Formats: sequence, C-alpha cells, structure tokens
Amino acid sequence: MVKRELWLKQIRPFYENELIKVLIGIRRCGKSIILNQIKEEILSAGVDESHIIFINFEDLSYSFIKDELDLNNFIKKRITDSKKYYLFFDEIQNVKNFEKVLNSLRATQNVSIFITGSNAKLLSGELATLLAGRYVTFKIMPFTFAESLEIQNIQNPTDSDLMNYLKFGGMPQRFYLNEESEIKKFLSDLYDSIVLKDIVTRYKVKNIELLGRIINYLASTSSQIFSASSINNFLKSEGRDCSKETLYNYLDYVVQSCTVNKAKRYDITGKKSLSTLEKYYLSDTGFANLYSTKFNIGAMLENVVFNELISRGYDVQVGVTSNSEIDFIATKNNLKEYFQVSYLLFDENTISREFGAFKKVKDNFPKYVITADHFDFSQDGIIHKNIIDWLLDK
Repeated sequence: MVKRELWLKQIRPFYENELIKVLIGIRRCGKSIILNQIKEEILSAGVDESHIIFINFEDLSYSFIKDELDLNNFIKKRITDSKKYYLFFDEIQNVKNFEKVLNSLRATQNVSIFITGSNAKLLSGELATLLAGRYVTFKIMPFTFAESLEIQNIQNPTDSDLMNYLKFGGMPQRFYLNEESEIKKFLSDLYDSIVLKDIVTRYKVKNIELLGRIINYLASTSSQIFSASSINNFLKSEGRDCSKETLYNYLDYVVQSCTVNKAKRYDITGKKSLSTLEKYYLSDTGFANLYSTKFNIGAMLENVVFNELISRGYDVQVGVTSNSEIDFIATKNNLKEYFQVSYLLFDENTISREFGAFKKVKDNFPKYVITADHFDFSQDGIIHKNIIDWLLDK
C-alpha cells in the first residue's frame, strides 16, 4: 500500500488537536486509505485499539445510523473512560445532521475527530455555524505521479509512464486493472456514481442529460478559460437551451462534487482576484479520456501541474497581466511561485512566449517553465524543469 505522505505530513500536527479534521475529495480518490493510515500511525504511537472508533458509513453494517441521535448513542456507548478516543467517520455526509453530534462530542468528550466526505460543501448551511472555527480542512486528490510510480513499482520513469498517467489518471483502484477497456469501464462507472450519488440525488437535479453535457464540456475543455457564453454556445450547437442560473447552479454542483476544481484569476498588477473567466481543472485526468476523441497533451500537462500543486498544499490562482497570462501563481506560507506549463518548447517563438509571460512580474519569487523537454532552457533567472523531474521533486 502506498503511504500517502503528502497528506499525512499536513495532517499529523493535528492528530491530538481538538479541531475536527475534515478530509474532502472526489469519490474513490483515496480518502479512506489516508484515514486508515492515520489510524495505524496512532496505534503505532501506543494508543489502545479500544480507544479508536472507525465507521465507514457506506458499509451496510452501519446503515442503522441515520441521524445525529443514532450516531451519538452509538459513540457514547463505546466511550467508557476519560482517556482520549480517536473517532474516524468515513463518508459522514450520509448521516443526517451529523454536525450536531460532532459539535457535541467535541465539546463534551475527550476526543480527536477525523471525518471524510465526497462533497466540498460537507460543512455548509445553517448547521455548519455550530462548527465555525472548530475544524481544519484538507483537500485530498487522487494519486500523484510519484504515488502512481510507487504503486506500480517503477523506479526509472519514462515519457511513456507519464503519458499513461495523463491518459488514465491517478484513481487508486485503476492501478489494479491491466486492460485499457477495464480502466475505462472503471472510470465510467465511477463517473456514473459521482453524478448519481453526489450530484443528482443530493441536489435533486431534474435534467440529468443537461448535467452530463456540462460535465462533458468541462472534461473536454479542461485548462481553458471558462465563460457562460462559451458553454451556452456549445449547448446551442447541440440543440439545447440553458438559462444562466441553471448553468451556474449545475456548474456549482459539479465543483462541489470535487469532480473539477476551480482556479480564480488574479490581477498581478492590480493585486486583486477577478470574479470572472475562471479556469476549471479535472480532479483526475482520466475523465478527459472518457469524453473526448482528441487528447490534448498540453492541457493535460497543465491539469496535472495544477493537481500536483494542490496536493502539495498550495493555494493556486491563474495570473493575469496587462497583455499575458501566467498559468499558475502558487502560494503557501506567504511565499509565491510562478509557473508556465507547455508540452514542448518547439521553437524560438514558443520559448519567447513561455518565458516572456513573466516580463510583467517584478518580484523575486521563483519562476518556472515546466515542459516535457529533456534539454534545459533556463534563462534570465527563470528555471526550466522537465515535468517528470518536477513531479518527482528532483
């Protein structure tokens, strides 16, 4: 089993903290794996197993726990002394009013609580006010490229290994499948479960076909600037009409399901976030291969770099200057890094475009151009990195 160290090192400082640890991510991305690895680390630290309570709410064995009272009664019966208990609740959104029992347990018992969910608005609405300031959130992603190599026991990755990752993504279960048809079937079934369980049922979506077309559009245009008019034109070309309100509602549902992530644009000169023309990136590039006959390597590379930055704990925005765009501004601990991503630096015009994007950036934070080239084109203080080396942090 791959130890998901990128997230474990972010979560470890909170193991004993009273803050509720919330792990959010797309269905089947490996949240349960991380939860079990946290459990094992706590056990290895000497905690008695009787003081660990682990519930997967997608397990029928716990189907009798339907609301906050059921859950509260179940947990209270198992807390028998004053020592700390470690509570793990996997896919807790299946329990009605779960926030109430979390708040009660946190306030009245000696506990450390870990929860997972497949919806980014897991803690939202009126009940969430109970937990305001009392939880910390971690965005969980599918396997990174480095993790994908580890599970496949690949020591010296090649460009073909990278292409395989771009094409089929990093969902943990797909690495146990050998045939392309099996992987596509798995990803297709996963997509169906996300749409039906995490979007249609949760939000009572009536026009499932329209929702599917919007997801299709996002999957096939990943890494491109999004506008309501562009997707409306796409829908009209297929003979469909959609109001802006419905469009933005459905788009929000897709984002909240963690199927895609939104990157806002940031005006570098004006030093402010922009509220229009965002970019959307797939949580897993394998979904793009389901809906498009064209495989845009450059777009997928950009998508993978975005996902890697999120996995490394960065806040990521798209940079905008007066006459150009910088793919990513990645911020962590008040430090910035700038990134341009391209497939290959084919010629002088491409080199000039990618490195020239940084001309309007006057600060001294690191600036990178990431490509699949194996020759180093670094210049003028701008670092050029091969994408495999960068993904492996070399």
